[in-house]
Amino acid sequence: MGVPVSQMWRVASYVLGQRLRGNKRYPLVLMLEPLFRCNLACAGCGKIQHPKEILKKHLTPEECFRAVDECGAPMVSIPGGEPLLHPEIDQIVAGLVERKKYIYLCTNAILLEKNLHRFTPSKFLSFSVHLDGPREEHDAAVCREGIYDKAIAAIKAAIEAGHRVTTNTTLYNNASPERVRAMFDTLTEIGVEGMMVSPGYPYEKAPDQEHFLIREQTQSLFQRIFHQPKKEWVFNQSPLFLEFLKGNWQLECTPWGNPTFNLFGWQQPCYLLDEGYVDSFDELMAATQWENYGRASGNEKCQNCMVHCGYEPSAVDATFRSLKGFAATAWLTMFGQWKTNPKPLLAIDTAALSAGGNAPEGANSRGQEMLVQLEVESRPKV
Repeated sequence: MGVPVSQMWRVASYVLGQRLRGNKRYPLVLMLEPLFRCNLACAGCGKIQHPKEILKKHLTPEECFRAVDECGAPMVSIPGGEPLLHPEIDQIVAGLVERKKYIYLCTNAILLEKNLHRFTPSKFLSFSVHLDGPREEHDAAVCREGIYDKAIAAIKAAIEAGHRVTTNTTLYNNASPERVRAMFDTLTEIGVEGMMVSPGYPYEKAPDQEHFLIREQTQSLFQRIFHQPKKEWVFNQSPLFLEFLKGNWQLECTPWGNPTFNLFGWQQPCYLLDEGYVDSFDELMAATQWENYGRASGNEKCQNCMVHCGYEPSAVDATFRSLKGFAATAWLTMFGQWKTNPKPLLAIDTAALSAGGNAPEGANSRGQEMLVQLEVESRPKV
């Protein structure tokens, strides 16, 4: 399994072309949010906290195509909200496939199995299924029982139908390294193309603010998760990013690498921070004070962020920026991750979720109320 050679070649040639032209800031993946509406109210997500009138809206296919053409990135990630709630998501995907963009349609998979007939298998399309751990941990993270089993069934059905399938896992300070490793085993056995992992970012609007990781906790957690990794595991991420999570490689955030376009326009400065919007991609690149973001800037909102959307483009750029980065990536690709002596877990309660713990009582009550209001009136027509 693993990322197709055609995709790796497209990304490598694109990055090298940008560097040969002297472009220091360029997009790698467009984060295209066609809607904020969702059929879950996860305690660690702030998206569904938008007002009801905003949650009812969505971008048109034409608006999506204009943003993709304007940005020019070779890859497009379609998060949300839940993209499968968009009544024209199949048209959006088809239009991006025609443009030969590599698409990651991010989904909680609740609606995936019954919507598979709307999509044609393609090397340009991958369903990226969100799984925040094994059954107990995932169901607790999304605040609803039974979702893990639905996701696993949908993954199997999508693979059987000939689709590319990857997974996306966000971890918090109550994650159990041993159980995360067990999830990797399960997903590998099922046959997913690759897995993606990232520490959670403390969305200001997220109902649960108690379980986000600080930087030292992130490094400690991922050192233990990736201590003596199994050769069978395949990750849909740069080797340097995984070493960064463990504290073995230094990277600075490149927020322009994953620009975001949504209902409000081009979001400044990134997918995680919401500090204003502009009307065009060129304006986003020219008007954003990029020096005010990232850990080196001193911005307190950036100090504990190690999320893939900020640092995966940095890792890819580092691969081609110097002989050291290229050699390190090649070595890691051929021989596996560098060994690390795991540091003690720092105040991470691994027992809570292992015992089937849940988010704080009432943490997502407003989100659940919104789901009830929107469930019927926002169903996609299939």
